[in-house]
Amino acid sequence: MDTIWLTGAEWLAVLRIGLGLWWLESWRHKDRGAWFERGSGIVWAGEIAAKHRWGAVRSGFERVVTPRPRVMAYTVVSAELALGLGLISGFLTPIALLGGLLLNLLYLTLMIHDVAEQGQNLMMALISTVAFFGMSWQTWSLDSALGWFL
Repeated sequence: MDTIWLTGAEWLAVLRIGLGLWWLESWRHKDRGAWFERGSGIVWAGEIAAKHRWGAVRSGFERVVTPRPRVMAYTVVSAELALGLGLISGFLTPIALLGGLLLNLLYLTLMIHDVAEQGQNLMMALISTVAFFGMSWQTWSLDSALGWFL
């Protein structure tokens, strides 16, 4: 084949942008009223953590999240929005990719028993890893336009 529709760097940018859209959709579909006013997402996660087979997850959630449900709700929702916007625009991309990987690993660890959620979190973690090591911020990104992270 003489011509390739997109270069490898451009495909990595597509992967990065697609991951950003996935994070943005995760933010968009949340009932923010329920998350912020009633702490529904944190309550749900607390119920899962309370039954977790790993003591470190139970005690860590109890120490870090349970005393601060409102702060943690805002943290999760804001992080998903920031990751989505950062990855789509390619702004502070390496930081967004590592932050997203960490958040997916936290979700995966919390919901180790929920097979339905594991696939999504594993795929998002894989995309974050590939996009990070492939330096997906070098194409179609604000980072590239600003000369950052070259």
